[in-house]
Amino acid sequence: MSSGSGRVAGKRVVITGAARGMGRSHAVRLAEEGADLILIDICRSLPDIEYPLATTAELDETAELVRGLGRRALTYTVDVRDGAALAEAVADGVAALGGLEASVANAGVLTAGTWDTTTAAQWRTVVDVNLIGTWNTCAAALPHLIDRGGSLVNISSAAGIKGSPLHTPYTASKHGVVGMSKALANELAAAGIRVNTVHPTGVATGMRPESLHHLLAEQRPDLAPIFGNALPIVMAEAIDISNAVLYLVSDESRYVTGMEFKVDAGVTLR
Repeated sequence: MSSGSGRVAGKRVVITGAARGMGRSHAVRLAEEGADLILIDICRSLPDIEYPLATTAELDETAELVRGLGRRALTYTVDVRDGAALAEAVADGVAALGGLEASVANAGVLTAGTWDTTTAAQWRTVVDVNLIGTWNTCAAALPHLIDRGGSLVNISSAAGIKGSPLHTPYTASKHGVVGMSKALANELAAAGIRVNTVHPTGVATGMRPESLHHLLAEQRPDLAPIFGNALPIVMAEAIDISNAVLYLVSDESRYVTGMEFKVDAGVTLR
């Protein structure tokens, strides 16, 4: 298949959490601009997460959307907490596509609860997926980038900038993604590898614990203003975040590294 045209024409990109929501949006947007993709998702739900996670059928659907745009798509059902399995999947995909230029660590989970109701198991699940899983994604991609340069895009959150309450493990993990990414940006700059974080406000996806809305509406309405955007929207759309990802994968951002790219409707201003 020819490299075609587009802002990321011919680039090969790994995306985790690719089956639905923002991950699917990133995949479609990058494919529209010429990228071939390695699509990874766990494709099963987890006991400490109250909402259902994606399915194999949804991952296959994402791949078909990419192929419908004339780009290659490979799918792997992998838990990002399993570093060895993730590295094996990425290596297999890179061998099939002939190389790698970027990764997008998008997989993430969210729990909700007050400080005294959040469990140790919830802490472990959220930190292991959001922070260790992001590290595992970077570590799986880096052997394929270290001799040629590339871009690591790590999806954090507005909660990775401000002290968003009632989901403390999530907030802590997303702050951790920023620190890790900045450290990697310094370490990898000499190899021509850029590392940036993206910080969305709320986005309408499947990552929606109903208990958070109950907490804000009934138990702690005093905290609701912390979640309010400065711009007059309730939530952003996934495409808004994907456009930022596209920029950071593309050569348009060739001198951009260590940046916290906010697509947050101003929620972190307040």
